[in-house]
Parts: sequence; structure tokens; C-alpha cells
Amino acid sequence: MNRAYYSDTITQFLARSPDEILGQLVRGARADGWSAETSQTDAWLEQIALLKEILVPYRDEGAIYFEYAIPRLGSRIDALALIRSVIFVIEFKTGEEDFTASAFDQASDYALDLKNFHETSHALPIAPIVVPTRAESAKTSIGYTAHGDNVMRTMEATTESLGDVIRRVLDFAQGQSIDRRVWEAGRYHPTPTIIEAAMALYGGHKVEEISKKEAGADNLAVTSNTVDEIIKASKTNSWKSICFVTGVPGAGKTLVGLDIATQHFDPNSELYSVFLSGNGPLVAVLREALAADKVRRLKEKGTRIRIGKARSEVKAFIQNVHHFRKECLEDMNRPPIEHVAIFDEAQRAWDLRQTAKFMQKHGKADWAMSEPEFLISCLDRQPDWAVIVCLVGGGQEINTGEAGISEWLDALAKSFPQWRLYISSRLTDSEYGAGQLVQQAKALPNVTIQDELHLSVSMRSFRAENVSLLVKQLLDLNEAAAAGTLAELRERYPIFMTRDLGKAKQWVREKARGNERYGLLASSYAYRLKPHAIDVRLQVDPVQWFLYGKEDVRSSFYLEDAATEYRVQGLEVDWACVTWDADFRRVRNGWAHYKFVGDHWNRVHKTDRQKYLKNAYRVLLTRARQGMVIVVPNGESTDHTRKQEYYDPTFEYLSSIGFATL
Repeated sequence: MNRAYYSDTITQFLARSPDEILGQLVRGARADGWSAETSQTDAWLEQIALLKEILVPYRDEGAIYFEYAIPRLGSRIDALALIRSVIFVIEFKTGEEDFTASAFDQASDYALDLKNFHETSHALPIAPIVVPTRAESAKTSIGYTAHGDNVMRTMEATTESLGDVIRRVLDFAQGQSIDRRVWEAGRYHPTPTIIEAAMALYGGHKVEEISKKEAGADNLAVTSNTVDEIIKASKTNSWKSICFVTGVPGAGKTLVGLDIATQHFDPNSELYSVFLSGNGPLVAVLREALAADKVRRLKEKGTRIRIGKARSEVKAFIQNVHHFRKECLEDMNRPPIEHVAIFDEAQRAWDLRQTAKFMQKHGKADWAMSEPEFLISCLDRQPDWAVIVCLVGGGQEINTGEAGISEWLDALAKSFPQWRLYISSRLTDSEYGAGQLVQQAKALPNVTIQDELHLSVSMRSFRAENVSLLVKQLLDLNEAAAAGTLAELRERYPIFMTRDLGKAKQWVREKARGNERYGLLASSYAYRLKPHAIDVRLQVDPVQWFLYGKEDVRSSFYLEDAATEYRVQGLEVDWACVTWDADFRRVRNGWAHYKFVGDHWNRVHKTDRQKYLKNAYRVLLTRARQGMVIVVPNGESTDHTRKQEYYDPTFEYLSSIGFATL
């Protein structure tokens, strides 16, 4: 697959006229829906002229690519060159004089994307170079980064010095020449963040283009296509159907839902779908990211749209489930505009008690339906057909009143037996808490079991797929199994622990490159981290924390504000600094659960509250895509709220599993 607007051998590039090359670039842009303006064509001509001069010594030694697509990032590399043994990533800044941090991050991101996700680039030297075309001087140091992965430090070059920089890199990184055809045939298997994935899908890419491929039912595309087939069959046959997509943490359940929603977000389509989530931070972050990305993409294509209009369009198909519920309450007989509703984290829907409590506040006395039963009833109002897609995670309930998946099945059996039910065989697993009901449901005539509805491989970390397994074993006190899992993934997924928060912050800063996001995480009950300048009672704004840049003190990059499980569930960072307080502590016979009240810790005895606290740490420990450091403070002998014995056993437990100390 040729992912560039223009590509050729250096020999042919040098032989073609600038106008011929420009024509191919313009045609490629137009085919991509991009109306290349004069400023862009002038920039291309400047780049073509410069590279025609610089690449003459390498006439028979490589290939050149202009506007090379990086779907995960929703952008294109200005120029990519294969010369001898090296991949050069060249980011031009036309008309600019300065070498900016954002330009360096951009070039570094492109290099890392190739390194991590393009299989025939994995082992090759990659040299990112930034070229502001009006810069008068540049200081360039040739060498690899400290990560030991063949990605070089991002280099500066002027239009006059670019040729010399390329020569010096080739002298430094000598090796076997790259076979252009073998390199082009390499598969691109990205593992995007949920924000990157949503932007790519909304921008028109298919899930196959932006997700790592796995075999069989583990393949996101297989699961997404299976759900799409259920939707189309329901429409054709006038069925009302509900299907449950299960998966381990980070397996891509939300991505499946977004894929369906972005395929059918035209309100005039009979397949119009809405993505619903009770996760307010996730909804807010996705909406803002998609709106800003749409403004950026249209601006690049010569069209302008106000951010407010972009937000309104996104808001139509990504909604907070509470707003959807409120609209359905206004007229209990009117069906919603959508025939397809996708409920993210369906296991977190409210039980009858919590729903009734909410409804009483809104003038609905004597309410008798749980949230799942009411939501099904809303789609049941459709006179012909409807589909509900429930995205279900195991062991992730973190709030009082979250009913789990059994409430959905109970509502179907009690009130909607005519609905067709599609489930995966894995819905009986213990973490979903619905085994008995599923066994009963299997006996019904309108139940279909499809293994394709389960995602068994975590996609959150492209370095190691067993992080969620390690966390489960750790929290379940399966020490031997956890030690074995940790030993297997340690080389690909760095995990450390420390008693020193300052060391932890420095570690994540040094590990992150380009725009890789890092952040500080803590439990919402971690009240005694305050002496370490971490106050979890001051909740972060998730949009600011997840989307703002390195220069903004409100962003995660500043490592000043800790995000709790309520702000990060369903989202992720590349590198995490997880701080562990005495609310969830290791004791002789297991875990002890505490809540800080007034001036002391109170033991938590209720089983459901204990489960929520354990799940809070499950969420926090599975947010990092590339690596994490766990901070267990030393405690303070003079502070009765931070005694050393509250923290030491947890640190010793992690040490016994094999976590190395910074």
C-alpha cells in the first residue's frame, strides 16, 4: 500500500520535472479531499527544489516519499527518505526562522510511530530532522537517544546544512541498505490511544487502518463487523436486538463502539447511531478532541469552521447517557431519533435504588425501573427495529449503585423477552458477575452466542499485552503468578517503584519523547498524599489534563495535579506515575481498606465499598501504555495519619513480586 501522495526512487525523482511531481502531489491531495492552496503548492515546490539538489549524491541509493500518511496521528510526514540504511523523517517549516519545541515533538512523534508500529521500520535507524526554511543557523548533534531503539535525537538543519546533516547521519549509522519494496510491503499495526483512535475514525479512517491486527475473534475489525452485521440484520428483519461486547481492560471495547458510531453519525440515515457513556470525563475529552481535530483538518483543506459548530456536530453522536435519559423522560411515548444506541461501560449502569434516588430529585416519585430497564424501554419505543450495543468491562465498577451486567439481563428476562440477545461465551466469566443469569439466558430461543463479541487481548500497551493480567494477579494476591508475569513483560514494558516522588517524576519525564503524554495518578481516597503536594479533593478538569500541551500548568505534563480513577477511567497516558496511599494497604492477611475522615483513617467494612476501592487501583494501574512507576511513600513516624507501617508492607509486597526500585 502506497501511503504517500508522491513516491519514487531517488533516481526517478531527480529525472522528473518539478511540475510533474507537483501535479501528482496535487492529485493525491484532491483525492484525499484536500484542496491544496497556493501557499501549499509553493511550499511543495520549495521542498522539491531543495531535495533535488541535496539528493544528487544518492541517485542510486534510495527512495523519496512526500506527504507520507500516519493515520494514528491523523497527519502526514512532509518528506520521508530511505537512503542506504537510514530512514530520514524531514519536517519542513516553510517560512519559519526558529526551531520550536512543537516542531521537534512533531518530528519525534513521526519517527516513533514508524519505529513502534511499522514492522519493516522496527530495526532500522530513524533520523528525524526539523528544517525551518528561513533559519540561518543550526546546531546538530548526531546520535541515538538513551532508549536504545535506533531512533536518533531530533536534529536541526537549515536549507543550507540539510545535505551535510544527511551525510553525517549516514557516516554514523552505517549498515545494510534498505530494500524499498520490502520496506513498503511492511504492515502498519498502530495501537492508538482512544483519543487518537476517535480522531482517526471521525476523520474517515477504518478501524483496520488504526488498530493492531490480531487473529480471529481478537481482531477489533472482526468484532466491529460482527456488531455491524447484527445492526443490519435487525433493520432488515425488523428485530429488536441487544448485544454484549466483552473484553479485558484496554482491549478496545470503546473503540468498537466509536467505530460503529462514526460509521453511522448521519442523522438522516436509518442506521443513525449514538455513542452513550456515563463516563463524563471520557465524553468531555472525546468531544473536545474531535471538535478541535475537525477544525484543524478542515483548515488544512482550505475550509474554515467555527469550533462551536464543530462541537455541536460531535455532541450529536457522542452523548452523556444522563442527558439521553433526561430527553427520553420528557415524553415517555416518543422514541429517540436513533435506532442504535451504544452504551459504553454498560456494567456501570445504575441499579433500581440509585436510579429511583435520581428520579425522585427530578420529580419522578415511585420510580420502578433500573437504569438498564429504562434505557431498553426507550429503544423499545421504536415501532420497527432497534439495536442496543452494551460494551462491558469486568472488575471496573467504582461507584455506589453501579449494577453490573446482571441488571441488563434481568431487565430483558423480566420486561423484554421478545428482544434478541447476542452474547459472547466469555460473559459467564466471574469478573462480569452474571454467570448464573447467562446460563439461564442460554436456554432461551432468541439467544445467539458469538465468540467474536469478546476481545481478549489488551490493546492499551503495544509493548506488553499482559499488564492487565499482572495487575489482576497483584490485586488478587496471587504473588507467584504475578512474579512470573512481571518477569515476562519487564523488558518490553518498564515498571519501577520508588519511595521518592521526585525521582518518579524525573523518570517519566526522561522516558517520554515527542508528545508522549505522562501524568500523575492517585486514588480518590488518597487523602494523606497532601504532604506530597497531592490533593485529590481538587479534581482536575479532564479536558485540560488530557489535551492541553506541555506549556500549560493545568495539563498532565506538569505533574502537579493528580487525576483520580474517576477522571482517567476509559482514557490513558503513555507513562504514568501512580501514587499509592494508605487507603488500600497490604496487611498480614490480605488487603485492608480505609477511608480518611476528619483526622484519622476509618476501616471500610462494606463489601461493595471494598470492591470499589480495589477496582480504583485496578483502573490506576492499567492506564499506562508504555510504562509506569509506582510511588509508595515512606510514611512519617511523627504523623499518626502516615505511619510507616501503613506503607511499608505494600512496598515490601511489590518488592517480593519483583518490582525493581529506582
